[in-house]
Amino acid sequence: MSGIPLHPLVVHFPVVLAVLLPISVLVALLLIRKGATARRVWSLPVAIAAALAVSAWVATETGESQEDRVERVVARGALHGHEEAAERFLVLSGVLVLVAAAGLARGTVGRAARLVTAAGALGVVAAGVQVGHSGGVLVYRHGAASAYADPLPSRDRAIGPATSGAMAKPDGRDDRDDRDPR
Repeated sequence: MSGIPLHPLVVHFPVVLAVLLPISVLVALLLIRKGATARRVWSLPVAIAAALAVSAWVATETGESQEDRVERVVARGALHGHEEAAERFLVLSGVLVLVAAAGLARGTVGRAARLVTAAGALGVVAAGVQVGHSGGVLVYRHGAASAYADPLPSRDRAIGPATSGAMAKPDGRDDRDDRDPR
C-alpha cells in the first residue's frame, strides 16, 4: 500500500462519528428524561465523542504527513482552507469530548454539560461538513489525488503497437490493412 495515501482511508471515520454523535446524544437525553440512569446512558455519547476526537487527530496527522506530496500538484493556497477547517474540527472535537465527559457528573453540572454537548455535537457536524467539502474541492477541482496517480500511459501503449492509430477488427487486422496501397 505504499502508493495508496492513508489520509483518504481514515477521514471517513470522523465523518461517520460526527454524524453518530448528535444521534447518540439525542437518544441518551430522551432515555435520561424517561428515567434511565444518566451516568450509564451518557457513557455512549462520551465514548463516541472520544472516538471522534481520536479519529479527527489521526485524520489531521495523516493529512499533514501527505501535505508535501499533494503540494506538488495543488497550489499551497488551495490546501490552506482545508487545513484550517481540519484544525478547527480537531479542536472542536477535543473540547467536545471534555464537555461530554462532564455530562457524567451528577446534578446541575452534568445536566448543563449534556445540553452543551448536544449543541456542540451539531457544531461539530457543521465543522465536519466544512472539512469534507474543502477536501472534496481539493480532490475533484484541484486534482489532489493526481499526486498519487500513476502517470497515464501513452496512447500507443494503451492501444497496443499493432493497432496504434487504427481500429482493430475482430480478426486481428486493423483499418490500415484495408487501405488502398496507392
